[in-house]
Amino acid sequence: MNPVRVLLADDHAVVRAGIGKALNDLERLEVVGEVGNGTDLLAALARLQPDMLLIDVAMPAFDPLTTIPRIRADYPAMKILVISAYDDDVYVQGLLAAGVHGYHLKDQPLSDLKLAVQRILSGERWISSRLVSKLIGGQPAAPLSPLTPRQREILRLLLEGYDNQSIARQMSLSVKTVENHLTRLYRQLNVQSRLEAVRYASQHPEILAVHGQTVSPDPQPLPEPARLQNQVTVLVVDDNQRYRKQLQRMVGKVCPNAVLFEAANIALAVETARRISPRLALVDVVLGDESGIHCTRRIKSVSPATRVVLISAYPDREFHRSGLEAGAVAFLDKKDLDADVLRQVIDDLVR
Repeated sequence: MNPVRVLLADDHAVVRAGIGKALNDLERLEVVGEVGNGTDLLAALARLQPDMLLIDVAMPAFDPLTTIPRIRADYPAMKILVISAYDDDVYVQGLLAAGVHGYHLKDQPLSDLKLAVQRILSGERWISSRLVSKLIGGQPAAPLSPLTPRQREILRLLLEGYDNQSIARQMSLSVKTVENHLTRLYRQLNVQSRLEAVRYASQHPEILAVHGQTVSPDPQPLPEPARLQNQVTVLVVDDNQRYRKQLQRMVGKVCPNAVLFEAANIALAVETARRISPRLALVDVVLGDESGIHCTRRIKSVSPATRVVLISAYPDREFHRSGLEAGAVAFLDKKDLDADVLRQVIDDLVR
């Protein structure tokens, strides 16, 4: 049987050496590489294709909130164990929500680290015992009033890892205006920071959704997560914000009771699909530098019941074949996608 190939990521060589020494006691485990910053990590992942990543996310050139979801999307089979000195519950929950398989505190015995690795490789999750009591407790209540379209857009950009200046450029606002919106958003969500807001949105994806009828200016309360299964839930995946909004308006016109979600990239699309299991996903074949066909495959892996329809301005025959092989049920040309076609798609697939 092939050994489990492990990559170590920590900006302190002495820590990497200690972890490597502890792992030597485990059978069928091979440390295939070490890195000390985020840039080297991404290069090593592509080069080595490890089975497991042990990482301290507080490394130079590494933003865990944006990079961990991307790593999870690019290497879905790889296990990720965070080894950190930080025991802040919000920090821990944010990383767990981002997709890591375990969180181990550096001050715990090495025997616990070895146990954590074994548990995660066997398919379980791991959290250091000292953190468990801090993490136990009810989740924060959903907001009492729906978010405005601008608040939803800002929160979605936070999930994608945008900083305040990038949000300002994307939305044609001043940085000060963005900061004011964030202050009000944090107050409405009852959170204190960007990390808490991202964690909240990951745990409550319904706050980013809109009813089909609310593409008009009057927002309506959204159903609780447990009731989403009784709704016509539609996920729109396109890297072009203007086209996402246009497609949502079209869906809202033909199905006013639909609950709409959106994503600009594979990582956010897969995480949304995993949490809400939409009945229908409309996915563009070209997602910037990413592939909508790969996105289809990933959505189907986490939500097999979701019906995926690929859309493209380039109806290439090979795209069509590859898309259907990935699990899509239909492939539509964007220029032919009008209200009548969309009504037929929704009637055929989700009703």
